Amino acid sequence: MDKYLIVGLGNPGMEYADTRHNIGYMVLDAFAKASNVVFSDRRYGFVAEASLRGRKLVLLKPTTYMNLSGNAVRYWLNKENIDESRLLVVVDDLALPLGTFRLKGRGSAGTHNGLGHIQQLIGQDYARLRLGIGNDFAQGSQVNFVLGAFSTEEREVLQPVIDTSVDIIRSFVLAGVDITMNQYNRKGQGAKKEQGARGKEQENTL
Repeated sequence: MDKYLIVGLGNPGMEYADTRHNIGYMVLDAFAKASNVVFSDRRYGFVAEASLRGRKLVLLKPTTYMNLSGNAVRYWLNKENIDESRLLVVVDDLALPLGTFRLKGRGSAGTHNGLGHIQQLIGQDYARLRLGIGNDFAQGSQVNFVLGAFSTEEREVLQPVIDTSVDIIRSFVLAGVDITMNQYNRKGQGAKKEQGARGKEQENTL
C-alpha cells in the first residue's frame, strides 16, 4: 500500500490553539474530521491514520514545538518507511496575505523556524503548502503576532482556505504535487485578488 505523511506544523497546548502559527494543526484537524478519524498522542506528535482509495495517510501534528519539528517529521518518515516525495507539510506563511496559499514541490525554509529544522534534518526536497497569515504587525512584534489568535473576521476569511487545503491534500495523494500545483495555485492567488476587491468595496462604503 502506498503511504503518505501529511504534517501540520504548530505548537501543542491549549494556549496555542487557533493561533496563527497553528494553522497547520487547524488544517489537519479539518482533514481528520472530514475523514472521520481521530488523533492519538504518539511519539513526537498527535497521529491519526486515514485511507484514500487504497492509499494510507499518516496525519501528524508534531508535539516537539515548532523549532524542533524536524525530529517528528524524520521519525515518522523512518518509522512508516515513507519516501520524502510523499511528504506534505502544511505551514503558516507571513509573506502571503491572509486568505491566500501556495503549494510548492520543494524549496528553502525561508525564515520559518519549523521548516528550517525540517530542512536541517531531511533537506528541502519535499512538498509544502504555505498558508498566508499576513504581516500586519508593528516592528519587533512578530512573535506576538504569530502566536496571537485569529479574530472572528480573520476566521471567516480563513475557513474557505482550510476547506480548500483539505481538497489539496487529497489531490496531492491521488494526483501528485505537480498536477495539484497546476490546479490549485492559481486559485490561491485568485483568493488574494478577491480579498483585495472586498477590501476596496469596504473602503468605498466608509
